[in-house]
Amino acid sequence: MVVNRLSGIERATMTQTIYPGRPYPLGATWDGKGVNFSIYAENATEVQLCLFDGEGDNVTEKVITLTERTHQVWHGYVPGIRPGQRYGYRVHGPFEPQAGHRYNPHKLLLDPYAKAISGVLNAHEAHLGYELGHADGDLTFSKIDSAPYMPKSVVINPSFEWDGDKQLNIPFHKTIIYETHVKGFTKLNKKIPAHLRGTYAGLAHPDTISYLKSLGITAVELMPVHQFVNDRQGDGLSNYWGYNSIGFFAPEARYASSGTMGQQVQEFKTMVKALHAAGIEVILDVVYNHTAEGNHMGPTMSFKGIDNANYYRLADDRRYYMDYTGTGNTLNANLPNVLRLIMDSLRYWITEMHVDGFRFDLAATLARELHEVNRLSAFFDIIHQDPVISQVKLIAEPWDLGEGGYQVGNFPPGWAEWNGKYRDCVRDYWRGADSMLSEFAERFTGSSDLYQDDYRRPTASINFVTAHDGFTLHDLVSYNHKHNEANKEDNKDGEDHNRSWNCGTEGPSDDETVNTLRARQKRNFMTTLLLSQGVPMLLAGDELSRTQKGNNNAYCQDNEISWLHWEKADHTLLQFTRKLIALRRSHPVFCRRKWFTGQPIKGVGVEDIAWFLPDGREMPDENWDHDFARSLAVFLNGHGIRSVDEKGQRIVDDSFYLIFNAYHDSLDFVLPKDKRYGESWVKVIDTVSAEVDSWPDRLVAGSHIQVEGRSVQVYRCKQQQK
Repeated sequence: MVVNRLSGIERATMTQTIYPGRPYPLGATWDGKGVNFSIYAENATEVQLCLFDGEGDNVTEKVITLTERTHQVWHGYVPGIRPGQRYGYRVHGPFEPQAGHRYNPHKLLLDPYAKAISGVLNAHEAHLGYELGHADGDLTFSKIDSAPYMPKSVVINPSFEWDGDKQLNIPFHKTIIYETHVKGFTKLNKKIPAHLRGTYAGLAHPDTISYLKSLGITAVELMPVHQFVNDRQGDGLSNYWGYNSIGFFAPEARYASSGTMGQQVQEFKTMVKALHAAGIEVILDVVYNHTAEGNHMGPTMSFKGIDNANYYRLADDRRYYMDYTGTGNTLNANLPNVLRLIMDSLRYWITEMHVDGFRFDLAATLARELHEVNRLSAFFDIIHQDPVISQVKLIAEPWDLGEGGYQVGNFPPGWAEWNGKYRDCVRDYWRGADSMLSEFAERFTGSSDLYQDDYRRPTASINFVTAHDGFTLHDLVSYNHKHNEANKEDNKDGEDHNRSWNCGTEGPSDDETVNTLRARQKRNFMTTLLLSQGVPMLLAGDELSRTQKGNNNAYCQDNEISWLHWEKADHTLLQFTRKLIALRRSHPVFCRRKWFTGQPIKGVGVEDIAWFLPDGREMPDENWDHDFARSLAVFLNGHGIRSVDEKGQRIVDDSFYLIFNAYHDSLDFVLPKDKRYGESWVKVIDTVSAEVDSWPDRLVAGSHIQVEGRSVQVYRCKQQQK
């Protein structure tokens, strides 16, 4: 046995009992007696399995050469190894950057299929495959051993007592999504034990579960929980959002309270089980479009050192990377091994971790074939045919940074999309922009102009006013400019593109008139969002008036700028939001599965939807494009839903009349005089007040109503027996 001490790790090349093992499944698989190791590395000439034991200054590295190769997969079975074993790979092959090959056995590599990763990667020269500072840059070859500075892959025990737990399969039309961050949501919640705050266990805590249930949401959409690399260091900031993945099977170890030697997997499963027991689905925000290894000057941590040419999209000269993501590299989802990696990862999170769906970051990038986005690409085709993946919620962020840009409506049936046009339109409408009525009507009714021609339903539209990227709801009505004080390079021009309006004063104000208007505007946004057709998505903390103090890009703010301040909660807005969600969930007229037709309903004689002017007349075509118009009313017919329930019974609901007034002054509205629309109406919402469903007076058809400037009123007409 030859022993060398490199950078504090005792490294030994050993003669170890190793059996041929199996090429599949890829990764490290424990069977109770030992572990099968398997890794794809098509262009490699030798693959070494490295086993790590000990702690601190007494870490030893045992190197075992894998001699078996089936097609492009290297594999071997090592008896006696148990869960908790740390490991990595050193992969030999040509170092020819100009040909796309960057093999360097001095760099310890994470297993792309590792189910757990222990340790945090902090930037170090050793991670680079080239000599830092050399005039020839990435064409040089670094001999610094990276093992002491690398996290390690961990063998896990996959067993878990699920007690019958399974995906909830809540239909999209009954879904209300709550986008949140595992750490930031509970980090400052003093009702949760300190050691659990900011962790999976904190999200599974009874106090958290109780809050989510009382709010009424049906799904949490978790910002990235795949193991990621902190690529922002040295200035007091760090990667908070987590869009920098390096382990597509491993739950982020920093969000675990119980340990990082496989315990993070158990803790994540426990969280999912607890949320499911409360009737709440778990959707993951996943980043399969790029990795944390960056471009040609980035570190070598996994894929780059295993088979650079067969994981990434390379430029024609093969030295450089195609960057459709703004991160330096793009995974090549056209290649079979990359597609297999993505599909295996998705199936793993569904079958082993029991998650209910995925939101795909920069999803259009995954559909790129050569330079164009193709809705019939191999990526979509394989998902469509997969009996497991195709059955969960699939949500696309329809952006990439290539020539295609915003790919709204360019995804196949079965997919939903973050509807950025909904966000922009609703923000513009409530800040008083011109010529908004026509588009506002489209967005409020599900964006048929974007999705209907694709044989999709209103639930293809994930509606949101705010998300992690941009202002919070409170800041949307409090700032005209971005104030990213701790992130100066993101604040150079001082202007923002958030379509925000500060209601007359920039930032915090002691002016009661300003604060009253801001509170009303927040209720206007909430009411519009939660009563629109499609699937509403609420940003965590908006219901509490969470502020980021004008920061519209808090990706690097792992601190109190991003975390929820529970002791500062706006309980008035919280209660209003709870009642709004309850109203939506109680009335299927707001959760249609099919498009409005505007046609009369047999036996009723009025349309399923109708638009009205303030004077109570139906909206003529020429009024839709008036530049100055900022007010309208809409009738939603509870007898015009045209759907059946789970038992095949026709769905009938109350009818509703919604009045939107984005004009700065009050207006006189008239309820429809035709009693076929409704004879008796009760007000259930008036955003001038924080009350919901508290007005006892009944109004008859043709009644005059005073609607305050910048407000919404909602009226209900009880369904009549037919």
